[in-house]
Amino acid sequence: MATDFFGIEYLVDPSKRIYWVYLLTSFLIAVGYLYTQPKKLSFVLSSKIWWHPSAKLDYLYFLIISLIKVSLLIPIVLSAEDVTNYVYTQMALHFEYVELDISYEVMIVLYTLCIFVVSDFTRYWLHRWLHTVKFLWRFHKVHHSARVLTPITFYRVHPVENLLFGIRFALSSGVVTAIFIYLFGSQIQSVDILGVNGLVVIFMAIGSNLRHSHVALRFYSWIEYIFISPAQHQLHHANKTMNKNYGGSFAFWDWMFGTLAISSQTKISKFGLREEQMKEYQSIFGLLFTPFRR
Repeated sequence: MATDFFGIEYLVDPSKRIYWVYLLTSFLIAVGYLYTQPKKLSFVLSSKIWWHPSAKLDYLYFLIISLIKVSLLIPIVLSAEDVTNYVYTQMALHFEYVELDISYEVMIVLYTLCIFVVSDFTRYWLHRWLHTVKFLWRFHKVHHSARVLTPITFYRVHPVENLLFGIRFALSSGVVTAIFIYLFGSQIQSVDILGVNGLVVIFMAIGSNLRHSHVALRFYSWIEYIFISPAQHQLHHANKTMNKNYGGSFAFWDWMFGTLAISSQTKISKFGLREEQMKEYQSIFGLLFTPFRR
């Protein structure tokens, strides 16, 4: 419990965004990208970002939300295993027995890809609803209230939003797993790296932490129609373009559903909410309880 409270396990758990390897690879990518831009590099490393009041609030909130997750949210969140068991039972009861005959290697590659793509698709829609449904936006505003972005800003999320994303993960992973068990039998697994879905590890290792940073790393425009770049997610945090780039890993959901912004074609404005709203999110109390007061 002590390590959960202080968030230490986040640094040593490969399933977490701020696993030390992902932080290191993001740092190296950032230094390489900014090597020829010394002014930008010095700004990114400046205490004006890392010791900004918004950043200090993120650090404190991270410790508190870690405790809330462990003590309150994890015990009540629906598990992917529960969903898998229920969906598989219903399929077995209502459909004829089916088992497709493909090689084990092909099956695990398909499973790895399907569970990653379906998860990203459901993440896109939940994220979009958090912006477009007024009641849900109350809670998601907590995340968008950050004036500066650091990797810890990723965890500036209200417990209600954490609960929704936990349910989303359980449903998407559970349904996909149940279908694969029904079609291919129980001996399924994903292609893992460090015990985590290999695609998740790859995406987090190639600069995911730069999304919540001031390193405006852009991809070629044609790539940004497929994958979300750090600069595209920073556009999403800018107060004039929050209705763009809801995607997690893939940009083609935004492209398909009309919410894509290409970073080279759009200027990044100031991070955070409108000024008259920001004063409500300057404390732990404000982050946790402002959504219930309106």
